[in-house]
Amino acid sequence: MLITCIIKTNKNNMNIQIKNICCIGAGYVGGPTMAVIAQKNPSINVTVVDINEKRIAAWNSNNLNELPIYEPGLSDVVKEVRGKNLFFSTDVNSAIINSEMIFISVNTPTKTSGEGKGFAADLKYVELCAKQIAEVSKSDKIVVEKSTVPVRTSEKIKEILKSKNNDIDFQILSNPEFLAEGTAMRDLQIPDRVIIGGDNTKKGNQAIKSLVEIYSSWVPIKNILTTNLWSSELSKLTANAFLAQRISSINSLSELCEETGADIEEVSRAIGMDSRIGSSFLKTSVGFGGSCFQKDILNLVYIARSIGLEKVANYWEQILIINAHQRDRFANKILSLIKSKSLNRNICILGWAFKKDTNDTRESAAIYVSDYLIRSNINLNVYDPKVKRSQIYFDLNYINKNDAKNKRRVLVYDRHIDCLEIEKTNIIAILTEWDEFKEYDWGKIYDKMSKPAYVFDGRNVLEKEELESIGFNYIGLGR
Repeated sequence: MLITCIIKTNKNNMNIQIKNICCIGAGYVGGPTMAVIAQKNPSINVTVVDINEKRIAAWNSNNLNELPIYEPGLSDVVKEVRGKNLFFSTDVNSAIINSEMIFISVNTPTKTSGEGKGFAADLKYVELCAKQIAEVSKSDKIVVEKSTVPVRTSEKIKEILKSKNNDIDFQILSNPEFLAEGTAMRDLQIPDRVIIGGDNTKKGNQAIKSLVEIYSSWVPIKNILTTNLWSSELSKLTANAFLAQRISSINSLSELCEETGADIEEVSRAIGMDSRIGSSFLKTSVGFGGSCFQKDILNLVYIARSIGLEKVANYWEQILIINAHQRDRFANKILSLIKSKSLNRNICILGWAFKKDTNDTRESAAIYVSDYLIRSNINLNVYDPKVKRSQIYFDLNYINKNDAKNKRRVLVYDRHIDCLEIEKTNIIAILTEWDEFKEYDWGKIYDKMSKPAYVFDGRNVLEKEELESIGFNYIGLGR
């Protein structure tokens, strides 16, 4: 997520001593990031605030398994620092007043109406936070905007702050955060790099130094890169666009492999050994999801089109077109098989999160594949080890707004064995690459299923030869 830091300098141009930090927003970025900052800076008190009382209650729960976010290693860090120098509260105004540094970690969804509909980032929550900070603050503040935002957002934030509180001099910094859900704690504790952008002025450089000091408590100075504001802001969008581009590229080749007899796993391994390319993000799948890739690419497309770069916009938009095509193609393969073989119209879905080791379902391929199947009157039995039943129905209703049909067509199970050992089911579809799927007793599962039995592996996580030796018809991607 993109961080924009706004720093108020003292009259003597000295850096503010940070003793208290406030973070507005207790979500997937704010919670883990603040936990690590508190852990690495024991002399600083960190308070995470949110207007969602249920979310804050979950963060404060004595049962660490009830934290609102599942992230490997997160509960251990929270246990270590919560109540010592990490706190969770719904009292937003008090936290703002009592802090020298304020992080904004609110959602910036794609706009659903008005100019830029379907492409541009909606900054209303960021703007509301900026207004509240300006209105409540009574002393020097450092405001860290931690949401993914388009280029030149810092100018808009600066305008809001000045219009609401012209007596305070603010310095704006941009500091993109490169977190991957499932590995967020590792990404925070051992980041590849930290980017800080600011104005090349005396006060701007002082502001940059203040933020560097926070990071340098655990990040080597050589891994902290300083740039101008616009380069820093654009780097977040560009990084995610490049990563998504690799995924869509390998996914497009998986379809070519299926038609030619090539094996995408072998192709990926071959090109990944090229030092100029590398092996990361060359794993084919049913499609990428998450909160950032699609949103950031849409933002990039919007920026390009808004300044007349139509061919540039079309280039980046194609990444999303391929991603949607991969999801639809996978679902259509299942439907085509059901029709051609006259199979039972019941399917077991394994995995709902957009990737393993997270309970985040935003833009998950499972949602779109399942919706495609439901609209074709397919019944689904769904299991995910970390995603709650309520979230699964919420995701489906968000797309098609037909709660009655979704609950009629979709059954969600708390145990994988209850989901899988259901008679009159010919097909299992794997949509998230959870490691536990590899450990199941697939022989036992096969015995319970109707025959012929099929596994559609949307993540290529199972061994084709092993499944086929049991009796399954195995259908992977690009194989």
